[in-house]
Amino acid sequence: MRLTLWIDCFISNIMRKSCSFSIFETILQQHSKTVEEFLGAILSASTRNGEITRPARLLAAVRYGVFNGGKRLRPFLLMESAALFNTKSKPAVAVAAALECVHCYSLIHDDLPAMDDDGLRRGKPTVHRAFDEAMAILAGDALLTLAFDILSDEANGLSAEIRSTLVLSLARASGIGGMVGGQALDIAAEKKKLDEREIIMLQLMKTGALLRFACEAGAILANASIDDCARLAEFGKAIGFAFQLTDDLLDVREDTAILGKTAGKDVIAGKATLVALHGVEWISQQLDGLIAEANEILQPYGRKADVLRQAALFISHRRN
Repeated sequence: MRLTLWIDCFISNIMRKSCSFSIFETILQQHSKTVEEFLGAILSASTRNGEITRPARLLAAVRYGVFNGGKRLRPFLLMESAALFNTKSKPAVAVAAALECVHCYSLIHDDLPAMDDDGLRRGKPTVHRAFDEAMAILAGDALLTLAFDILSDEANGLSAEIRSTLVLSLARASGIGGMVGGQALDIAAEKKKLDEREIIMLQLMKTGALLRFACEAGAILANASIDDCARLAEFGKAIGFAFQLTDDLLDVREDTAILGKTAGKDVIAGKATLVALHGVEWISQQLDGLIAEANEILQPYGRKADVLRQAALFISHRRN
């Protein structure tokens, strides 16, 4: 499929950069569709072994929080990282879906009145607005639990050892020393001015931890070497930081209609960001450096990593 896409672009005489992004976007959409089909099946009204029943309103809130748009970037990164090592697609899809469950749960909870208190997500009312606050909390809880259900289920085709490693890795990335801890630091930042080191730490946890897991997990499930797992983790760290820096830029540059969420929240909340500390030009320079670093990390994989290289560019040039 990918070879055909490259040939089609060549025949059409599209500029190399435009051709590459066209392929990237096509593969991104393909992976998104595959993961959504998996999630659609697992989030049906049918109960699974060990369950009693699935309350209709809770299930509706969960599905609303999952199927309200989104690029599925984290699943994409996981699946492409796994593809570097020629792994089978079925296990990668399952792990990618589990990761997306954690990401969707985090967005539902981040939007709550006690957290970021946002009424808009991806251009639609947030879950607590569309349903109610209690149902949004439960929907997030259900998705977090489901993530580890998927990872630990032998039906995903992975060995018990790899499943265990992935469960532990995702728990560490999403818990008190990862994403959740980052959210706690973010809340504290509303009352305390952070310095550069503290801001970077917050961003590496709240946003970067899951993106790093996405890349490292692709290597883990492919049973790649320790060096390869570490290399993909470093790639994930670089693009995770780039993702947050781009988010900071978008928060001051774009409006709510383009972002699909409330613009200018950090300024309104009085939060310290690297944009506020150093300015837009400094951030742009940092992004260029991070993309160069990401490309250097992928050098051992040659052309096989071209899609991941395009992902790094996409992350730093997106508008929402």
